[in-house]
Amino acid sequence: MAVGDIHGCDGLLGKLLGRLEEYAHPSAKLVLVGDYVDRGDHSADVLRRIHRMQTEAGPELMICLRGNHDQMLLDFLDDPQASGTRWFRHGGLQTLASYGIAGVAATAPQSAWFEARDRLREGMGEALEAWLRALPTCWQTGNVFVCHAGADPAVPIDLQRSRTLIWGHPDFATVPRADGIWVVHGHTITEHARPQDGRIPVDTGAYATGRLTAALLETGKVQFFST
Repeated sequence: MAVGDIHGCDGLLGKLLGRLEEYAHPSAKLVLVGDYVDRGDHSADVLRRIHRMQTEAGPELMICLRGNHDQMLLDFLDDPQASGTRWFRHGGLQTLASYGIAGVAATAPQSAWFEARDRLREGMGEALEAWLRALPTCWQTGNVFVCHAGADPAVPIDLQRSRTLIWGHPDFATVPRADGIWVVHGHTITEHARPQDGRIPVDTGAYATGRLTAALLETGKVQFFST
C-alpha cells in the first residue's frame, strides 16, 4: 500500500488508515511517499503519528520515504536564515504554527531565525529529528519502485540521484521507462489517480482537495482508495 502526500492532514490520514485496514492483508507493507509536513494545519500531529506507527510496526512493515517538503524542514533546521524564507513560501509557516511557533520576517536579525529554529527543534524532540534525517528516498519490491517525486527515465533505477527522487525530473511525466519498472510517486497532484506509462501517481492534493489517496498494489492489479 502506498499513501500519497499527507501535508499536515492528520485527520484524513487517520480516516484513510482505518479504511485500508478493511482491505489490506495484515502483513501488507505500508509505504508513505513523503511530504508529511507543510500546507495543512496539523504537521506536528502527522509526524508524531507516523513516527509512533513505524516504531510500533517496525521498518519492515512500514516504510516512510523523504519528500521535498520534509527536506526543506531539515534544511531549515540546518541553516534557518538561508533556507527559511523559501520554506515559508511553500507551507513552512503552517508547520511552525502546528508547534505553536510564529514565522520570522525576511528582514529579521539572525537571532530571530535561530530562536525559531531552536523552538522547532525542541518541539520535535531529538528522536523525531533523528528519524526524519534517516528517512530513505526510495523503496523497491520486484518491478515496483516507490519514491516521492519521480525518477529519471534515462537512468537505471538503481542509479537514480537522491535529489531527483525527492524533487523530480523534467522527463518523468512524458517519457516512459523502457525497463518495465513501475514508479509509484507523489509530489505532483493528480485529479484521478491511475496507472499510466509505468507511473502510478498517488498525490491527490489532500490539503487542497480534502482527498488523501492510497494505492493497494497486488500482483497484476492496482486499487485506489481515497478518504
